[in-house]
Amino acid sequence: MVGAVDAIGLAAIVLANTAIAALLTRFFRVRMVTAWAGPLYAVLLGSVALLVSTLVLGGFLDLGADLVSPAAVVVVTIVGPLALGMTFDYFWMPAPEEVELPERSEDSPPEPR
Repeated sequence: MVGAVDAIGLAAIVLANTAIAALLTRFFRVRMVTAWAGPLYAVLLGSVALLVSTLVLGGFLDLGADLVSPAAVVVVTIVGPLALGMTFDYFWMPAPEEVELPERSEDSPPEPR
């Protein structure tokens, strides 16, 4: 049986991984030029980032419940948050080209190259 502390720890891992996935998806959508590169990089590099996050939060910090099988761990802490984070960015957030940025003032430092 899963205790309340274990359930809260697992929820923290899932929430953190979902936030990481959404931020990485937005970063790759803004930075990549082609339409397929953003989702491809988000899935490939995002899954690696979520794996590292899961290992740190679940291993070193000992958060979360014992999910018994490795497949359950991958589905609950990597695949689910990755899908939820990408869905959040693609369907809820506005597209990067639709966001209007303020004009740069002459006082601001030049952009790095």
